[in-house]
Amino acid sequence: MNPLRIEFCGEWYEVVHPNDFHVGRESDLVIDDNPYLHRRFLRIYEEFGMWWLGNVGNLLTATVTDVTGQVQAWLAPGARLPIVFPQMQVLFSAGSTTYEFTVHAGDDYFTTATAVAGNSGSTTIGPIPLTSSQRLLIVALAENVLRQSSPGRGDIPASAEAAARLHWSITTFNRKLDNVCEKLDKSGVAGLRGGKDNLATNRRLRLVEYAVATRLVDKDDLYLLERNDEDKRTP
Repeated sequence: MNPLRIEFCGEWYEVVHPNDFHVGRESDLVIDDNPYLHRRFLRIYEEFGMWWLGNVGNLLTATVTDVTGQVQAWLAPGARLPIVFPQMQVLFSAGSTTYEFTVHAGDDYFTTATAVAGNSGSTTIGPIPLTSSQRLLIVALAENVLRQSSPGRGDIPASAEAAARLHWSITTFNRKLDNVCEKLDKSGVAGLRGGKDNLATNRRLRLVEYAVATRLVDKDDLYLLERNDEDKRTP
């Protein structure tokens, strides 16, 4: 078995067979002293000649994608999946903070195309179309995560803070947040609804997880916030 390498906040960890590796508040990879985070949340281990990622917590979930963001899985408590990509991104939220680390594997069981070619010959990724205001809203929520220089942690602003960042009223912000969550929910994105007719209370965190993991928004979109600030300053 080739070893795995884990990258978090600019630090590297190695997982060598036959050792297990845990991620959490009191684990091999200590993510944070966040009381909302399980002591042991994720487990990386070897079985059947492959490395696996398992959720050994009882409350939190994780979003897992390949490096392109085209393959995405939602890892619920008790679930596990094989590590089959040469690079895999893992995002999860606890309290008001979203965390991210990357798994680098020596084995390459499966690769994905980096882009989908269009009729014009250009390439694009992003199967879910967003309006300009919906993209701006997501970027405002994900700003602290997107500004990271390496996988790590980023605080997700409260609705009132995000509304102020966008120069919107809280009513406008909530309405637009409802709209984008409903759009993604209808497209099959899990975790944005708390029940049959209700949106999940932690939908902001889940929205950021999904948007960053699947490259729905990225660092290149941060200019939208600057442009919005400039627009608001211009009479």
